[in-house]
Amino acid sequence: MKKMLLVIAGILCAFSLTANASEGKHKLTPEQKALRKEMIEKYDTNKDGKLDKQERARISTEDRERMQKAGLGGKKKHENKESQ
Repeated sequence: MKKMLLVIAGILCAFSLTANASEGKHKLTPEQKALRKEMIEKYDTNKDGKLDKQERARISTEDRERMQKAGLGGKKKHENKESQ
């Protein structure tokens, strides 16, 4: 009986973790996808399809604002420090 309760509790915990994890992800709109692709093409110097820390640091202020208006990427810690 105790083993059965333990198994059920484990399954419920696993289910709740997967349910919470899927809530955090959202689908990108076609406009967001296009802007993201444009930014990767423009700033991906090593052509790996991702922007690493150095590549993200080179993004212009105008492009950062465009991305924020489109809902891509939030304010980072280093941006908060610059504004102070």
